[in-house]
Amino acid sequence: MRLTDLLHPHLDGVTTVVDAAGRGLRLAPYLHLPDGVRLLRDDGERPVGEGELVLLSYGPDPALHGGEDDCLAVLERVRPGGRGLLLFGHPGPEPPYHRLLDGLVAQGCQVLRATPLDYVHLRAGAVFTRLTSDELLPPHDWFGRAVPPGGFTTALRMAGEYVLGDLVSRSLRARHLDLTRRAEEAERARDDVREDGLADRLAAAVREKEQLASALRGARGRVELLQARVAMLEGSTSLRVGKALVSAARSPRHRMPRLPRELYGLWRGRAERRAAPASQSAAAGAPSMAADERLHLLHRAFSCTPRDRLVIAGVLTDHTAEDFAADAVVNRPLPHDGALLVRRTDPDAVVVQVSACTEDGPWSLAGTGLAPDLDRRLAELLTEARASGRAAVLWRDAPPSAAPGLAQLAWDAVLDADTGVRLSRLDPAGDGRERLREAFQWDSTRVRLAELARLAGAPDPLDGRRVAVLAAPRGRHDVARLAAQVLGQQHRPAEVVVPDPAGLDELDAAGVAVRTGPPTAAWVADWTDLTEDRPDTLLLDLMCAQEYSGADALGHAAAGEDYTFVPALRRPLLVRRSLHLAGAPPESWCGRGYRLFAVRGKEPS
Repeated sequence: MRLTDLLHPHLDGVTTVVDAAGRGLRLAPYLHLPDGVRLLRDDGERPVGEGELVLLSYGPDPALHGGEDDCLAVLERVRPGGRGLLLFGHPGPEPPYHRLLDGLVAQGCQVLRATPLDYVHLRAGAVFTRLTSDELLPPHDWFGRAVPPGGFTTALRMAGEYVLGDLVSRSLRARHLDLTRRAEEAERARDDVREDGLADRLAAAVREKEQLASALRGARGRVELLQARVAMLEGSTSLRVGKALVSAARSPRHRMPRLPRELYGLWRGRAERRAAPASQSAAAGAPSMAADERLHLLHRAFSCTPRDRLVIAGVLTDHTAEDFAADAVVNRPLPHDGALLVRRTDPDAVVVQVSACTEDGPWSLAGTGLAPDLDRRLAELLTEARASGRAAVLWRDAPPSAAPGLAQLAWDAVLDADTGVRLSRLDPAGDGRERLREAFQWDSTRVRLAELARLAGAPDPLDGRRVAVLAAPRGRHDVARLAAQVLGQQHRPAEVVVPDPAGLDELDAAGVAVRTGPPTAAWVADWTDLTEDRPDTLLLDLMCAQEYSGADALGHAAAGEDYTFVPALRRPLLVRRSLHLAGAPPESWCGRGYRLFAVRGKEPS
C-alpha cells in the first residue's frame, strides 16, 4: 500500500500535517497532500492538537528513521483530538510495535488502522488518534470503511478481533519459524557437504581417469598410424628398387646378372597395382576412416557474447523442452553423451525431470531400478555437473514413488512443482482473461524458470517482462497522478523515464527506478498524457497478450479487433525497446517485418 492510501482517509478535518519523522526521511514527495492541508517541519516543542496530524518514524537506523525515545517524546506532545501516523522501517512481517504500545496507551491514543507499505525503507504504518473521552472510536474493516459506532459493541468487536487475529498470526509465525529453521538446516547440510568435498574429489578423479583414457586412445591411434606408414614404406616400389641396386653393388659378380630380372618384376608388379579396381582402394581406406571414433557435438548454447539467457542441460520430456526453449537455451543430453555435453556446453544448471524418467524417451526407466545402466549414466552426468561447479536440480513434477532411485542421488536443489503452462497454449476466448492473468503471474513456464535461475544464479527470465514508462509531468498534480498510476498497476513498471526526476522520490522508494535518457527495460509504454485514466490492469493485460502472441507492439486496432494480429495499430500501448529506439513511424512497422497484436481493453479516457 502507498502512504497516501493510508493517510488520506484520515485527513478529514485536518488542516496541518507536522513532520516529526527521522531527519534522514523526506516524506513530502510521498504525501501528495490535498489543497488546504499544509505541511510543517516539527520544531521539537510544538503541541499537536485537534485538526493536526503528526508524522513519526521508528526503525533500525536511528540516523534515518529516528529512535524509540524520539517517538515517545513526540507522543507526549499530542493533545486530545490530535492524530498521528507512525511509520516503521523494520524489515520482516512483525515490526516492534510493542515498544511504543505502552506509550500510546499512556497518552490515551487509539490505533485506528495499520497496514504494510510498499517501500524499501518504510515497511509498515499505523494511524492513531488521541481520544477526547473514555469511549473508543469505531475501527475500520478490511476495506478501510469505518465500522458503525456501538460503544460496548465496538469494544467487544475489537476484543474478538484481537483474540482471533492472534490465533491466525500465531500459526503463521510458527510456520514462518519452522520454514526458517528448515532453510537454515538445509543450508548447513549443504555447507557440510561442500566442506567435505568427497563428491568433488570423486568427480575430479573421474575426470582425470577420462583424460588419461583419452590420452591413451590418442597414443594408440598415433602408434597405429606410424605402423601403417612403415608398412607402406616397406612395400613401396622405390624402396625395393633401392634395395636391389644396393645388393647388386655389394656383390656385382653374383647379383648383377639378376638385377634386370628383378627390376622387370618390380615394374610388372607396379603396373598391376595401378590397374587394381578403385573399389578395392576405397575398401582399403574405409578402416582408416572409421578409426577416428571421436564424437563431435553441435550445440546452440555456444556464443562469443555474454549470456543473457538461462542455459539448461536437461533430462526433459519433449513437451517441457519445447516450452522451456521459448525462454531458455535447452540442451538435452542422451545417455551416451551426457557428461560430454555438460562439459562442452557449460550450462547454468543440470535439470532432471521426474516425468522424463517415467514416460517414453531415452531416459525412460531411469531411477526406477529397472535400468541400472541408465542409473549409472545419470550418476555420471550429475558427477560431471558437480565437477563443473553447476547446480544439479531435480524437478519433481511427479510422485517420488514413480522413480524412487532419483532420491538416492546428490542434488543441489529439488523443485516440487509442475513445469508451468506456456501462455501460447491457452485459449483466451475459452479460458478467459482471468485465467491468463493468473497463469502469467503464478503458473507460467517463465515463472518456473525464474525460480530455477534464482537457484543457479543465472539470468532471470522475468527480466523480459520489465516495462519502462515514458512520462513528462508538468507540476505537482501531474507528479501525484503519475505516482498513483504507476504504483497502482498490478504489473508494476520497472522504471519511469522523465525529463526531470524531481518530486518522484516515492517511486524510487517503492522500487521503481526513476531516470532520464533512453529506457533500459525490455518494453516501453508511452504515458506522456497524464490526463488519461489508465486501469490498474493495463500493463498486466498487455504483457499477458505479448507473452501469448510474441508480438513486437501491442495496442488498439482501428476496427476494434481483439487478440489477433493486425497490419496496423490505431494506438500503440506497448512497444519493444528496440522498436522504440529505432524511431520508425508506426505506419511502417508492419512493412518492416514487426508483428503487431491488437488488444481490446478498457480505453483510456
